[in-house]
Amino acid sequence: MLALPPAPAPAPRRQLFVGTALACSAGATLIGGMLALWLRFRKVAISGPDHRWMPKGISIPEVASNIMLLSFVAICIFAQWAVYSAKRDDKRHVGIALLLTGLLGLAVVNAQAAVYAQMDLPIRSTTGSAYGVMFYAITGTFIVFLIIGVVFSFVTAFRYLGGRTSEREIVTAHAIYWYFAAAAFTMLWFVVYVTK
Repeated sequence: MLALPPAPAPAPRRQLFVGTALACSAGATLIGGMLALWLRFRKVAISGPDHRWMPKGISIPEVASNIMLLSFVAICIFAQWAVYSAKRDDKRHVGIALLLTGLLGLAVVNAQAAVYAQMDLPIRSTTGSAYGVMFYAITGTFIVFLIIGVVFSFVTAFRYLGGRTSEREIVTAHAIYWYFAAAAFTMLWFVVYVTK
């Protein structure tokens, strides 16, 4: 008796990829909109009678901001290392890479806190400038993105190292999120920290 071949296996569901992509798109839209407002307020302030956007006596610590930018190079390398190791079922290297990614994310949060402490910028200026409000709004939003990324790193490590090694999608989604965070910080760094 002849039989038909078995049906093909159903395509894998990619909810985590889609969810991460949508979250990254929403985050990029949020940061892009905030940076557009920053540039608009900056243009209005520079064309005003004072011709100043930054309040007098405030300087941005460039070493800390540049170290944050360079940290994202290492974060992206470690996130991709986790993906590479997960494809080869190397749990130990996946764990090391995810731990280093999360720790560097915490280091960037610490560097941003150091920038806040060194700038000693009041939120509301007596001159009517929106610089303080916008600075804390944009960088504070990015700190939230960083905290989400750190939690994502530790959840990914917990799930993957806990025995769900067949679910490599979470490791790849984790890397996608950190690529988004690196791109968002690069834009933020250029607009907020470099062009001032």
